[in-house]
Amino acid sequence: MRIIAGDWRGRRLASVGKGDPGAHLRPTTDRVRESLFNMLSGGRFGDPFDGARVLDLFAGTGALGLEALSRGALSAVFVEKGRVGQKLIRDNIALLGCAEETRLIGADALRLPPTDAPCSLIFLDPPYGKSLGNKALSAARDQGWIAPDALIVFEESTPQQAPEGFTVEDTRRYGDTHVTVMRA
Repeated sequence: MRIIAGDWRGRRLASVGKGDPGAHLRPTTDRVRESLFNMLSGGRFGDPFDGARVLDLFAGTGALGLEALSRGALSAVFVEKGRVGQKLIRDNIALLGCAEETRLIGADALRLPPTDAPCSLIFLDPPYGKSLGNKALSAARDQGWIAPDALIVFEESTPQQAPEGFTVEDTRRYGDTHVTVMRA
């Protein structure tokens, strides 16, 4: 895995191999990340990275939030409960030297602490087929993590319906990954 574009373009991230199925660690491939970030930066959504505060739920390796930082996001908060994922995120933060712009919350994405610093860009990549995404989105909203008009990028094995308070902006399919982009 590597950073696709921006300040850290081409920088390698910590190796995860084929992931950790037991921990539901299934990294988004470079190809899917590149397509996803090209879609987001294509103009339709403005510049969602410039000065953004990013929330990366079910962060896994942290690659999505780190890619956003490379492209101009101001800060990123990674939420990951798995020990393997937490170690990978810490390793990747160290590799990129971005500890000042990041925070790792080692917790379940359904049980977030409250915040007074809402995020404008949210990545949501829950374990596929477990119906955790909308629950995590609701928990994040209830705890103050989602800014008005925030952009939500939701990866799952099927296209997702927008929960109350959100609207679907776009859906794309990349192999077995469906990306649903929503607005708060």
